[in-house]
Amino acid sequence: MKKIRIGITGGAGYTGGELIRILLNHPEAELVFVQSKSHAGQLLSAVHQDLAEDTDIEFSENISSDIHLLYLCVGHGEARKFLMENKISPDIRIIDLSQDFRIESDNRISASEKPFIYGLPELNRDAIRTAMHVANPGCFATTIELGLLPLAKQGWLTEVYTTGITGSTGAGQGLNTTSHFSWRANNIQAYKTLVHQHLVEINQSLNKYQKEFGSDKLHFVPWRGDFTRGIFVSSQMKISQELPVLVKLYKDFYAGHPFTVVSELPVFLKQVVNTNKCIIQLEKHEDMLVVHSATDNLLKGASGQAVQNMNIMFGINETEGLKFKANYF
Repeated sequence: MKKIRIGITGGAGYTGGELIRILLNHPEAELVFVQSKSHAGQLLSAVHQDLAEDTDIEFSENISSDIHLLYLCVGHGEARKFLMENKISPDIRIIDLSQDFRIESDNRISASEKPFIYGLPELNRDAIRTAMHVANPGCFATTIELGLLPLAKQGWLTEVYTTGITGSTGAGQGLNTTSHFSWRANNIQAYKTLVHQHLVEINQSLNKYQKEFGSDKLHFVPWRGDFTRGIFVSSQMKISQELPVLVKLYKDFYAGHPFTVVSELPVFLKQVVNTNKCIIQLEKHEDMLVVHSATDNLLKGASGQAVQNMNIMFGINETEGLKFKANYF
């Protein structure tokens, strides 16, 4: 099989940088161009300085049609605009890392275009295999959904109270008051309490299994953390089933899903940082279940999952190019 010829637009940010790093080392990928109008003519390594001597590719001002796959790493609201302004061949597959096409009621560029399939492999692997367009899930959404989907499939979700903490890279590369080191260091803050933008896609995914689980039953409080990358989520609810039954349920549900791991030991963030894994642990006290789930927001929460989706779409090993060692120490 020929290598997958790939283009990226919006490659100057954190997710673009992670995607470039993965693809340069992916045995089945050939990176053809990375578009960034603000950095056109500069070496990729001038912006992503850890790529020094790894590539001589420069950022381009324009896109090429001589590719098999286009990644959209532009900001939220910009992906739809980009696709409307640029005629992309219907033969080119697209993976969008923004939130523009995640919701099924608004997942087409136009009525004549193919829809974007929601790109959570543990939920939609079969649809992703044949998709031309994939909408990569959000980072908090991925982490919360993977923690709750096995229960939703059984119809066992009740009122869910979720708290999650994310690193500063989750806010993107642009500077603002709460992304400065002097603000983040030794600091934690709740934000978008109960109204986070990922709630809509989370409920959409849970409703695929448990239709009666309403949007008013998931209560999510996100926190800004004093670290750079990673997400740790704890979701709690009342449930009558015993812990061994629940652990077996989760292990059976994720059997055959190589990046979602159910652990019976306490989970911590360093297990997943720099990996494409989601690690899940269950704890139970009397009738209260707590589901802990952890991911790297830039990998399983963004660029790693985007490459996982690419692998599935092109029929190659799902783990190809994604076997990373965690930043354990």
